[in-house]
Amino acid sequence: MHVDEFNYCLPKELIAQQPLHTRDTSRLMVLDRQTCSIKHTFFHQLPTYLNKGDLLVANDTRVIPARLYGKKETGGWVEVFLLNFLEHGNEGSQVWECLLRSRRKIENFSKIIFSPQLSAEILEETTERTWKIRLCCRGDLDRAIQEHGRTPLPPYIKRDRSSACETADREHYQTVYARMDGAVAAPTAGLHFTQPLMKKLSDGGAHFAFLTLHVGYGTFQPICDENIKKHTMHSEYFCVSQHTAQLINDTRSRGARIIAVGTTATRALETVSAGDGSIKTAEGYTDLFIYPGYCFKAIDALITNFHLPMSSLLILTAAFAGKDFILAAYNEAVKQKYRFFSYGDAMLIV
Repeated sequence: MHVDEFNYCLPKELIAQQPLHTRDTSRLMVLDRQTCSIKHTFFHQLPTYLNKGDLLVANDTRVIPARLYGKKETGGWVEVFLLNFLEHGNEGSQVWECLLRSRRKIENFSKIIFSPQLSAEILEETTERTWKIRLCCRGDLDRAIQEHGRTPLPPYIKRDRSSACETADREHYQTVYARMDGAVAAPTAGLHFTQPLMKKLSDGGAHFAFLTLHVGYGTFQPICDENIKKHTMHSEYFCVSQHTAQLINDTRSRGARIIAVGTTATRALETVSAGDGSIKTAEGYTDLFIYPGYCFKAIDALITNFHLPMSSLLILTAAFAGKDFILAAYNEAVKQKYRFFSYGDAMLIV
């Protein structure tokens, strides 16, 4: 199966650059896999499509301000994109894996200065693209990252570096139920939920459960191999608690549906599911790559955004809905001028 089978034509103007003022006013495309039918509605109408007893499983990861701008001691600028926390160092320092961008070559053991209180030492180049650095701070390091870091928006969202834009994105590029710090990209299917909508869903008999999967930068990486079966997924930390596993298993035993909110929740659930669809408590890292032919065990329906062409996220949704059906839906979304990608509209696949 070739990656170019998952391509589609997307006009640039349909790539959403700004979030909607009210999250749940985004459009919602509803795909029925049994009838191969498509309906158009709005996200605040989601309760119409759920049944009493259904369980929505969402990813409660919280996006950290992972993008830091600093200068070398020689004066040249450097952009640091924090990827993975590795370990605590001496005197409150932290060691991170990161991406670095600079006009000139980065040397080992050089220093990057972000502020009088916050700096970084380059330790080593770990791969062709990543580096290991030691962040050091005079004071509370986590607070300094919050103060000096910027929201790690996807590369297709263009922003200036004004404080007004940053303030808005810190609010909107975060789900309303985010609580576990660690992601460098948002689980975007969850961005459409509001607290009033969640209450309306609960009042109607649907329920929520939460797991954690810290979304990594690899979610934006293209698939390089023509044969998708040769693709290796980036590894991401996840945690499924005993409470969440019990809620899911009880829901399935009653015959109600498990509805994954996003591809990240899907990957975590499928990672820890048994053949009968039961879920076990687990914590660790997953590199599960789901592509057509995969047999889903844990989920019955999926809420997701519209994803990049030839991406692992689009391929996962094609595995769930069927390749031809999902590509037809994407072409219909283009025709109907849906908003695409992180700040875009949503899809419910039942």
